[in-house]
Amino acid sequence: MITLYKLRFLLAPHGFKHANKCISNGQLLNFVLLPCFASGRAVSSYRKDINGVFHCKAVKGHLSLNSFSTGTVNRLCWKCGSSAELFFCSSCNVIQPPDDKTNYFDILNCEQKFSLDTQKLQKRYVELQRSLHPDNFSQKSSKEQEYSEEQSALVNSAYRTLQKPLSRAVYMLELRGVLLEEGTDAAADPAFLLEVLEINESLAETRSQDEVSAIGRSVREKLKDLTERMNSSLNKGDLLTAKELLAQMKYFTNIEEKRQGDRIKVCACWS
Repeated sequence: MITLYKLRFLLAPHGFKHANKCISNGQLLNFVLLPCFASGRAVSSYRKDINGVFHCKAVKGHLSLNSFSTGTVNRLCWKCGSSAELFFCSSCNVIQPPDDKTNYFDILNCEQKFSLDTQKLQKRYVELQRSLHPDNFSQKSSKEQEYSEEQSALVNSAYRTLQKPLSRAVYMLELRGVLLEEGTDAAADPAFLLEVLEINESLAETRSQDEVSAIGRSVREKLKDLTERMNSSLNKGDLLTAKELLAQMKYFTNIEEKRQGDRIKVCACWS
């Protein structure tokens, strides 16, 4: 197990050449960083949950944000054969099955961009659930009940994914061909890993609510900066930079979640 002292030695001029080897073997990441990913959740290919640090396999160069259309879905109603919209038939108004070619931005009727109006997103989500909730179809056919459950679950998944910057960034990169997989980030900057390690060490050692709060303010500032840089990178189509920023966002997001848990523990000790 690698200690903070050992990592500092590896990052020193005489030991830095060994740092990448150590990191690529996963020793450092398994000790400090992988626990940060235990609670990370995001959607891949609409229904797959993923954990871990991300690795880009297939993306080279840039891709335009306008590469994916948010146009109306064209298909026929399963019941009457007329033209059907995304959720209901425009003729007989019967609920339709989910369209596996439709993305989460289409489902929530918003632009495919990283900077979203979350209040509008929530409003759209509530409107859809009022129409699609299974309770509204208790007296309908078994097929309509089935489609209602599937559509409602899909809307829930879309909202959970797009609501938060981290999962939204994961999803947008996946749509643009950045394939994500579980594993360690062997290319991570050793200095950045040291920073994360020190923050985790500080959280583990602190017994003061003021110290926990100070760490929280620092982490939130870092997340704010990373979010702004992520938005800029995606707008430019710089997917490789966005992928690197995404990994850092995940580290700091999970540190913040850990900090909130430690804050509760500290408060409990005082009470």
